[in-house]
Amino acid sequence: MDNKVVDLSSFKHSLHVNIWDKLRYLIWLILSNLFFLTNIPYPSRFKVGILRLMGARVGVSCVIKPWVKIKLPWKLRIGDHVWIGEAAWIDNISDVEIGNHVCISQNALLLTGNHDYTSTSFDLMSKRINIDDGAWI
Repeated sequence: MDNKVVDLSSFKHSLHVNIWDKLRYLIWLILSNLFFLTNIPYPSRFKVGILRLMGARVGVSCVIKPWVKIKLPWKLRIGDHVWIGEAAWIDNISDVEIGNHVCISQNALLLTGNHDYTSTSFDLMSKRINIDDGAWI
């Protein structure tokens, strides 16, 4: 039996590599907390506008319910006529592409990253997610 011990001091975090990425992420955290992670029913068009401002590509007629959590909007592509339910979490350190006529149900989790538990340095692994047209998650 292999008794590897995780050494988290050797872990390298590479999500934000420069000051501009950190600033963009900070701006997103503020906007997200004000307009997405709340019970206030801001119109979906308003939320879509914020996502587009932050670099997301969003099609027409997208519904975004309250408490939707998105990690990095600039790595998000949403098709036409998409519904994202309450408390859905798109944890996208890699690209996520959502097709047309897709429903992401409440409390659903789309997770692009994980850690290699077989590595003592707990290396980050991440792959994109593509959701086909008409899917219901």
